[in-house]
Amino acid sequence: MSGGRLAIIGGTGLTQLKDLEITRREVMHTPYGEPSGPLTIGQYHGHEVLFLPRHGSRHTIPPHQVNYRANLWALKNAGVETVLAVAAVGGITDAMTPGRIAIPDQIIDYTWSRYHTFFDGNGEGGVTHVDMTYPYNEGLRQTLIFGSRELELDAVERGTYAATQGPRLETAAEIDRLERDGCDLVGMTGMPETALARELELRYACCAVVANRAAGRSDGLITMEEIARNLAGAMDRVKRLLPLVIGRCREAEPT
Repeated sequence: MSGGRLAIIGGTGLTQLKDLEITRREVMHTPYGEPSGPLTIGQYHGHEVLFLPRHGSRHTIPPHQVNYRANLWALKNAGVETVLAVAAVGGITDAMTPGRIAIPDQIIDYTWSRYHTFFDGNGEGGVTHVDMTYPYNEGLRQTLIFGSRELELDAVERGTYAATQGPRLETAAEIDRLERDGCDLVGMTGMPETALARELELRYACCAVVANRAAGRSDGLITMEEIARNLAGAMDRVKRLLPLVIGRCREAEPT
């Protein structure tokens, strides 16, 4: 991977990055409005990292109201070239058990009414079509996979992410439909974030954390207490993985 700054976008359960030695916070103003919060910049296990909580520092922004364009534009404008996106998801298929880390390789967009492109015909870019055959950067995905193997985290190394509108959770029938469509996990923030990162030519990959079995996939109802409990343990594994992955990204840079 080439030079450029690296950023982590934190999702539910990761509104702060422990062990980040903060050097400054940078308030960004973008042509698309305000990002979810200031960019927090600091040293993380010996490497400079930018951190942005997707839902705000106090987790007050629901998924359908996240300003994804402002977030990605702010990172790009700050010199970021690599983005590790952490996201809490529901598990659809049998492998996606609560507390497990998954590194998806595909995504299907079921969202609506979100600003999903920088190329809306009003700017200098005009009408532009980006290739999304493989939506995540494969090199960054492999770095996450190898890091997970090294730490023996038993991560699921591929899968299709269903991006739903939220903020409500899905019905059992909707989850049945998503599984018929080939989806393995379900979340509310994967799109348009993934597509916008591609439009800005950012190296982007998702580290998904299964917070619960999706609707109709367990005996009882889904509770916020269950989600919080599962995320607590899983995020500890994510926090072990991130320093290793960031170090590998930096080692791969040309001198």
